[in-house]
Order: sequence, then C-alpha cells, then structure tokens
Amino acid sequence: MNFNFPYFISKRIRSGTQNSFSSLIARIAIGSIAIGIAVMILSFAIFDGFKNTIQEKIFSFSGHIKTNKWVESNSYEETPVSTNLYLYQNALEIEGIKHIQVYSQKACILKTEDESSGAVMKGVGTDFDLELFQKNIIEGEFLDLSGSSYSKDIIVSSITANRLELSLEDELIVYFVQDPPRIRKLNIKGIYETGIEDFDQMMVIGDNRLIQRLNNWDSTQVGGFELFIEDFDKLEEVSDKVWDEMDVGLQIELVTNKYVQFFDWFIMLNRNVFVVLVVILFVACFNIVSITLIMITERTNMIGTLKALGTTDKNIRKIFMYNGGRMIVKGLIIGNILGIGFGLIQQYFQLIPLDPANYYMSAVPIEFNWAIVVVLNILMTLMILIILMIPTIIISRIDPIKSIKFD
Repeated sequence: MNFNFPYFISKRIRSGTQNSFSSLIARIAIGSIAIGIAVMILSFAIFDGFKNTIQEKIFSFSGHIKTNKWVESNSYEETPVSTNLYLYQNALEIEGIKHIQVYSQKACILKTEDESSGAVMKGVGTDFDLELFQKNIIEGEFLDLSGSSYSKDIIVSSITANRLELSLEDELIVYFVQDPPRIRKLNIKGIYETGIEDFDQMMVIGDNRLIQRLNNWDSTQVGGFELFIEDFDKLEEVSDKVWDEMDVGLQIELVTNKYVQFFDWFIMLNRNVFVVLVVILFVACFNIVSITLIMITERTNMIGTLKALGTTDKNIRKIFMYNGGRMIVKGLIIGNILGIGFGLIQQYFQLIPLDPANYYMSAVPIEFNWAIVVVLNILMTLMILIILMIPTIIISRIDPIKSIKFD
C-alpha cells in the first residue's frame, strides 16, 4: 500500500487545530458553503415550483397551441371549424403532439335574484384533458359529459361564486349574448380556483354541445382546437410543424404569445435566480480562499520545515487542497440536508403562505429538479477547487530558511 504523505499531514493539521483561530474560520467557510448550496437548491426549487404551477394553470385553460378560424375581429365569439378537418383528424401524427381537444366560447351574463356578472363560457367535450384541470377544482366535481344531450351543469370560479353568492347545486339564469338573446337555467356542478384573474374573473366551463345548440351548429362544428405538446421547450419547433399541416383558413396562437406577461415574468425570475447563483459562488469562493490563506500563514513554519526535508511544492499544495476539499464536502453535505430538507417540509406542510391575489397561489411552491441539484453540487465543487489553487501558489514562494524562523 502506498503511503499518502500529503493526506497524512492534512489529517494531523486538522487534529492539531481544533481550538485554533483557523479552526474557527474553517467552520465559517463550511457554514458559508452549506448556506450557499442550500440557498441555491431552494432558489431553483422555488423558481421551478412557481413556473410549473402557473404554467399548469394556464395550460389547463388554453393548451400549448390554439387554432381556430381566422377572423379580423378579436371577439369571444368564433366562426365554427369542423372536426372533419385534416388537422384535427391527424394531429397526433405530428411529431411532438400528445393531445388535441375541441373547445368553443360564448359570451354570457350570469344572473341570480340579486346579482349579475358578465362571463365567457368555454365549452368542452369528452376529449377535454380533465387530469390537468382537476387540480383547479376546489369544490364539487367536473361535468358529466357522457349523456346523450348537453349537460345543464357548469363550473364557475370561486370569485364568481362569491360575487353571486352561489354554492354547489345552486341554479342560476344564464343569458347568452346573441340576436335574439337565449336564456338557460343551469346548475353549479363545481367551483374552481386558479388565482389568475384572466380566468377566475371571466371564465365558466360548460358543455360544448350547449354552445353548438345555441349557435345552431351541427355536431362536427366547434370554435377551435387546443393542442398539447410533449416537450414545452420545443414549442416553437412543434408549432412550425403544426403550421405546415394546418388547413387553409385557420390561424395559430401560441400560449406564450397569448399570456406573454407571465412568460416574460418567468424570464425575469430566471435571471434573478442566476444572479443569486453568481453571488453565492463568489462569496463561497472568497471564504474558502481566505481560510486557505490563513491556514498557510499559520503553517508557514511547517511549510519551511517540509521544504527543508525535501518535500516538493506540489505535495505541500496537496496538503492544503485536501483540507479545502474536506471543507467543501462537509459544507455540501450539510447544505444539501438543509436545502432539500426545508424544501420537502415546505412542499408537504406549506409553512410559508402567499397572497393568491399577487402570486397566483396560496403557498410557496417547491418542485425539485434533481438533475439541477446534482449540477449545482458539481458546479460549486469545481469552482471552489479551481479557486482553491490560487492561494496555494504562494507556497512555492516561501523561503525554507526564512519560514523556519517565522513566528
């Protein structure tokens, strides 16, 4: 077995400096690494939590790509398109598309005995992605669309329910804006909440067949199609493929354009997270360099003795690299336990609340991307190890004779 001289000396240094000043500074360096990696892990987990939670809410109402008949106006009323179109029949054959569903929209007024409220009814069919929308339902259940006739149930937001003083199974009169106006008595089947005003203030979910009936459309006519893709990062690429396969007369709208304010916000948050990452890496590197310089200064006499005994500068540098590496490992272990532990506690117990009016959710969301956690640990380790080489360079400049006399 080969004797690892630098490692042996580094162990002796650690055991002999338990109560020294450098030991205190070493603990501070370990603490800064631990806090740094914990904050970075939590920053990315919170950012991913915010982004994915809000995106899921948006996608549950809009899909990733929306196609409908091209018209010059920006009305909520649509010109019908047919489910016999090539795009609807062959959408799943387009690479990257995982689901397509129909929708229709119609302006309406919800009225009770004492209150009224304007709204837009979104009609959905049996192909509606219920799994995605189900997370928004806070009371009741989704519509039963399996009947032979249109469902007389609707789902309203908690804001609308409170404004009109409605509860589950209450009936209300719905006036549909058309010429002549049409009236239906509908039942509250469920109440949803997204925290996003664009939806909660306006949208009501109903049966697509009701809108078909009101508009005198046949069973193949709908307002448009919503497409969901497998990888959201490839939205532009997939939308180009959809455009190539799209029927004449249709227009395409990406969710990133329709709700641009949210996706611009994500970009800003992402920049802030990377600023935090850079600052933390700088502080951690500065601390580890400082402690290494202090350790070298304290051990100048030892360095001179080792040089006088024939130890190479490379091996002496390894002694301090081993000590630095130990601080890195210890700091990373503590930091990962703190960061992941606190994140899991928040994820399951939601100890830190948020104002839904400002943040679109009631508690700080946590979503771990384990690949990012691994990358953060590797990045911090490599950065500190590289920076750690800088102070050890001064070892080669230490004169053995002068350093032995150093006190």
